[in-house]
Amino acid sequence: MKRVRRVLCLIACLAAAPAIAQVRSVEVRTPRPFGHFLGDLVPGTVEIEAEPGFALQAASLPSPGPVTYWLDLRAVEQETAGTRHRLRLTYQTFYAALDARSLEVPGFALVLASERPHGATTARVEVPGWSLGVSPLREVQPPRRADPADDLRPDGRGPRLRPEPMRDASLALASLALAALGLLARDRAWWPFRARPARAFARPARRLAALARGPQTDETYREGLTALHRGLDAAAGQRLLADDLPAFLARHEAFRGQEEGLDRFFAASRLAFFGGATEAARARLPLAEVSATARRLAAAERAA
Repeated sequence: MKRVRRVLCLIACLAAAPAIAQVRSVEVRTPRPFGHFLGDLVPGTVEIEAEPGFALQAASLPSPGPVTYWLDLRAVEQETAGTRHRLRLTYQTFYAALDARSLEVPGFALVLASERPHGATTARVEVPGWSLGVSPLREVQPPRRADPADDLRPDGRGPRLRPEPMRDASLALASLALAALGLLARDRAWWPFRARPARAFARPARRLAALARGPQTDETYREGLTALHRGLDAAAGQRLLADDLPAFLARHEAFRGQEEGLDRFFAASRLAFFGGATEAARARLPLAEVSATARRLAAAERAA
């Protein structure tokens, strides 16, 4: 009978040896084992070193909730890096201590598993408990006071803040914003700047842009040329002909960079209105180029 028992014990040891070898180490770490008060959150870390290929079974992880009458598990986070498995646990203590003492946080069991072609291999890991030192929030028998409110600490005083720097900065920023708004209103001809003289090339540029997007006919082309002629007349203050262009550019320095485009425009206009060859004028100077010339004149007018 003794021989049979010895053989069974030997078989059990041999069967348990692989499971023991699968877990190399189990370590529990906490920031400090003392100085915790009622309601404190207490973090803890469990590190497990196992054989390659083993992973923690999610079903074996502790579930958040009450652990004992004085301790709750609030959160569980799992990390795996190679053969090292880490659990980050967050407990909360509800023990109303009357004196400083150590309490035992219960341990728990985890399961490691390795999926292999011939089947799964599991290993049970026992995480040991650890000590948690709690302290009272007040004395057991504080001295008697006439007014119970005297047991409370007075409210802390915050630093006195000076409003002047913030007020001055706000006024300066508001002034800059109003100045920027005034410049924008003047540029856009909003009230009260609506009474200023209209720009000569703003309306022709918009009209030519609309005509260039539409169907291209001889009538449309002549209308576009006429629109730019009216803009030039308004800028010059009189009817502006091709021969008057040098004197016009001499008086208006802002438009001198557009001399080549204006020469081509007057040549196309002469061909369309006086030569009776609107189609040839369109081929020499398409309406899109007339519109581009008007845009450049309007931009130069704005810059001036």
